[in-house]
Amino acid sequence: MTTAEQTEFLSGGLRPHECRSCGTCVLVKKNSIQHTSIQWTSRPADTCPVFAGSDGPSALLDTCPELADSISAAVREGTLAVADG
Repeated sequence: MTTAEQTEFLSGGLRPHECRSCGTCVLVKKNSIQHTSIQWTSRPADTCPVFAGSDGPSALLDTCPELADSISAAVREGTLAVADG
């Protein structure tokens, strides 16, 4: 795989998405219904109340359930496309 192909695979198709719960903006790509790529544009513990309120290191959290719900709602509404159709 070339560098350009790797870059496209990792960041191609990422779209800004604002969490409906807290307003944190992330970059999102839905590769399939089951697979979601999320790139944070800020430190999660600085902008997301769920990560900020974590009892332990925020790096141990898989994701924010509020953000996951927000992304799912955007898919259902058709404002966020799923790559595999």
